[in-house]
Amino acid sequence: MKEERDVDRDHPIYFDHAATAPVCREAIEAMADALRRFGNPSSRYGYAREAARRVEEDRAAVAQAVGCTPDELYFTSCGTESDNWALRRGVELGRRKGKHIVTTAVEHAAVLETCRDLERQGYEVTYLRPDRAGRIGVEQLAAALRPDTVLVSMMLVNNETGTMLPVERCVRAVKAFDPGILFHCDGVQGFLKTPVPLARLGADLVAVSGHKVGAPKGIGALYIKKGVRLRPLLTGGGQEGGLRSGTEATAQIAAFAAAVRAVQADGDRLERTAAIKEYTLAKLEQTLPELEIVSAGDAPHICAVSLPGYKSEVVVRVLGDRGVCVSSGSACHKGKPSHVFAAMGLPKPWLDGMLRLSFSPASTREEADALVRALKDAAESLFTALS
Repeated sequence: MKEERDVDRDHPIYFDHAATAPVCREAIEAMADALRRFGNPSSRYGYAREAARRVEEDRAAVAQAVGCTPDELYFTSCGTESDNWALRRGVELGRRKGKHIVTTAVEHAAVLETCRDLERQGYEVTYLRPDRAGRIGVEQLAAALRPDTVLVSMMLVNNETGTMLPVERCVRAVKAFDPGILFHCDGVQGFLKTPVPLARLGADLVAVSGHKVGAPKGIGALYIKKGVRLRPLLTGGGQEGGLRSGTEATAQIAAFAAAVRAVQADGDRLERTAAIKEYTLAKLEQTLPELEIVSAGDAPHICAVSLPGYKSEVVVRVLGDRGVCVSSGSACHKGKPSHVFAAMGLPKPWLDGMLRLSFSPASTREEADALVRALKDAAESLFTALS
């Protein structure tokens, strides 16, 4: 008899942490406390000054995790806003020098769509294509640099494959070619998921997001290295040092800082996450011989597999009906084919059957076993339906 799991919409078997993480208890409590202390940090009386003091304490906590000083960290609404700010205002700094941008074909849509919009405004963009494993080489990037290059954008961890790009070495290559070229890194999937604090990679601009690490949606940050003078993306009352106007989202900021502290207190989280991913991939290989491992992922929390001959959106729906959550790629695709896997030059049957699995330190072997059983049952039932 097959072991079934009753669908629990509130507590599913969840392997989609790259899309969003559960909001942690510490973040919920910090957010609730901040909501009760409703003072506007920009007002001048004592109640408001206390709110401002707490925002700066929270800024310091997130900055420490990013590896920068508090005055280099600016709160935003999300990683997408941070990427947009970095790219749109970053290219302006080199407008007298040129209008050439270098990025990769596997970036998040927040970067790629912004680059396409900049192309419509007259910029030229070079999109570096990955190899079959989703990797981009330092030499490949160096060969794309030109005298009119003003900005390079490269993510640290790919959100669909878990592949880590060589950001630190690429920064060195770019700065050796021309120290004036700005380097932006989308660090959303790498924040607190890799051992090195992101600011220490050497990039000038780094985007992070709260909801990937246990904070609620609606809060992110942009690291701007000292000396880089970006114009504001939003103008108004002059909050965030005059660079990002709008009344501070005190509750989201408090939750972000609380989530960061909670993650950092979990000392062996990366090792545990990598171990459960390894275990899951081994069980999948053993149980489903038709399954292909597209990317085991360098980062501890993401991998990509494929069931060639199956439609991933159908498999995802069938698993969801059994209370098991996985993804067919980035949540931002909303059912569209993944540009990341297409750029890797994979065969169409692999592309059709692609699944992304993403883990957390709290993921268990029991949950992994349930995923494998559900995926095996789904493959068998769909094969019967199709044959």
